[in-house]
Amino acid sequence: RIGGNISLRFAGIPMGHEFTSLVLALLQVGGHPSKTAPEIIEQIRNLDGEYRFETYFSLSCQNCPDVVQALNLMAVLNPNIHHVAIDGALFQEEVTVRQVMSVPSIYLNGELFGQGRMGEEEILAKLDTGASARDAEKLSAKDAFDVLVVGGGPAGAAAAIYAARKGIRTGVAAERFGGQVLDTMTIENFISVNETEGPKLARALENHVREYDVDIMNLQRAAQLIPAEKAGGLHEIKLENGASLKAKTLILATGARWREMNVPGEQEYRGRGVAYCPHCDGPLFKGKRVAVIGGGNSGVEAAIDLAGIVAQVTLLEFDSQLRADAVLQKKLNSLPNVTVITSALTSEVHGDGQKVTGLTYKDRNSSEFHQLELEGIFVQIGLLP
Repeated sequence: RIGGNISLRFAGIPMGHEFTSLVLALLQVGGHPSKTAPEIIEQIRNLDGEYRFETYFSLSCQNCPDVVQALNLMAVLNPNIHHVAIDGALFQEEVTVRQVMSVPSIYLNGELFGQGRMGEEEILAKLDTGASARDAEKLSAKDAFDVLVVGGGPAGAAAAIYAARKGIRTGVAAERFGGQVLDTMTIENFISVNETEGPKLARALENHVREYDVDIMNLQRAAQLIPAEKAGGLHEIKLENGASLKAKTLILATGARWREMNVPGEQEYRGRGVAYCPHCDGPLFKGKRVAVIGGGNSGVEAAIDLAGIVAQVTLLEFDSQLRADAVLQKKLNSLPNVTVITSALTSEVHGDGQKVTGLTYKDRNSSEFHQLELEGIFVQIGLLP
């Protein structure tokens, strides 16, 4: 830090997705200005207290750089904020002791602070407890929109651009701008772009929307819709923080979410052995036994990737045969540490109170129940609109 010490460290060699984090850290510690909004920078600088953050990441996790870069920037801007970014695959003993089974996992002053993708705004919202109330007040004071788009994925971004180009007052309320795209490792079916990464495409979408006079309200989850006939002539969206937004026209572009198994134990052990992103969390299960639930392309691709990291993969498919492309099935069948079980209905996730220890599945042909002992379960059964 120019004019003082810096408490920003990488425990590991930040290659893969974290190489950009390293370059940004070097630039920012050297005084290169951040592109973060000025009001966010000011809020970071004004934080009181001592904050010691640790982030566990994996080099194949596309969600981790957002957290690492956000906390690095906060450590640069505020001398009371310290950050260590830890490659979980290199510190297996530490990961085991702390029972880190999902990345990114963030610890603050030794206690679990959060898991999953977070940027400066989300971190500040958790640290600055009064921020939500202040946001709600500002949002409720906004004039009614001609068009309000609920959802910030590709559909929401396109809707906002089309509306704004007509010169009408346009807003976007999004739980996280980019939506499911942010969770996608590689995109190869976006016409005219041979290959890109989800977070990169999400940034491009947001930059495009910001070229127009669009009011982007990020980190806002819609809780209730009151139609115009019940809200005095304008549609009203109530947000989870208590704010209300009004509009003449609403466009609902709320996308999709991961489909869950909906079996006993799944929610209890989510992030403690039950995972939904093999790219992110796979390296934490090095040398362990895991199951993949789902025999479509996503499930088979996950099993292939995990087979190169873990000791044993068991793929469970509800149908009587796998539904993945033939080329993927051929690759899967060539791997010595993969077992495929079809006509299998997962019925329960087992654990010891701290982490996953196994699962029970029902053989749909014989109606018999079988138990597998394992340390991780990767759910890959598609999306729900």
